[in-house]
Amino acid sequence: MMTTAANVIYILTILLYSISVLGYFIDFIQNNRKVNRIAFWLLSIVWVLQTLFFVIRAIAFDRVPVITPFEGLFLFAWLVVTLSLVLNFFFRIDFLILFTNIIGFIMLAFSLFVPSGDVPEELTNLLVSELLIIHITFVLLSYAGFTLAFAFSSMYAIQNRMLKQKAWSSRLTRFGSLPRLEKLAFASTVLAYPFLLLGVILGFVWAYIQLPVLPWFDAKVLGSLLILIVYGIYMYERAVRNRRGYSLALLNLAGFLLVLINYFLSDELTEFHFWY
Repeated sequence: MMTTAANVIYILTILLYSISVLGYFIDFIQNNRKVNRIAFWLLSIVWVLQTLFFVIRAIAFDRVPVITPFEGLFLFAWLVVTLSLVLNFFFRIDFLILFTNIIGFIMLAFSLFVPSGDVPEELTNLLVSELLIIHITFVLLSYAGFTLAFAFSSMYAIQNRMLKQKAWSSRLTRFGSLPRLEKLAFASTVLAYPFLLLGVILGFVWAYIQLPVLPWFDAKVLGSLLILIVYGIYMYERAVRNRRGYSLALLNLAGFLLVLINYFLSDELTEFHFWY
């Protein structure tokens, strides 16, 4: 179980994260810059608390805290917060933090409903290995990258709709230009894709070493391969066939929907990922 200090940090993180996301949502609705600044500083505090939580948990369990479902959700949220803050610093796209951290907060909120303890003792030798840690980290890095692509594609789709409806407002200018959003969505996908590909390969390597039979027909394995195919089609259409526009943004959004389905819904069907 979590220590008292870690438990307090965890609860405080969720509380401040929820207020920050709410602040960004208020800014989105009311175009309130003052609320936006408050939300930004709250999110920065959330990042510090998340980092501190990881350090405490690593010391408490004497391992890299990425193995359990609870740790995976928390790491996912931390990666989203980190990437959104970094990209906001370099690109200054006002609504990027809102769209990415809606997903980040959902992930952190889901961690409330999974056990927060350590790896079961009978599975320690099987699960606590460097190869598995790298596999999980790479997959979660790819999911965080696809979350950014989702945010940019969502912003593209919303702005495209606003332009078609001639809904001119100050909010429209804060999205950034359509070509820029499309370019950033593609760049995020291209950066995330190799991490998922390597993560899947390393997962097979780990399974080959540790398990008697390779899990070719496991739900999460099939889901990951499907995600690779869909995002592969997206990159092919964008880079080779030079396609642009709304339909390509929808394809990117469909890819992220598969990411969420693979992360959550395939748990009921998996036998290989019995711990995750």
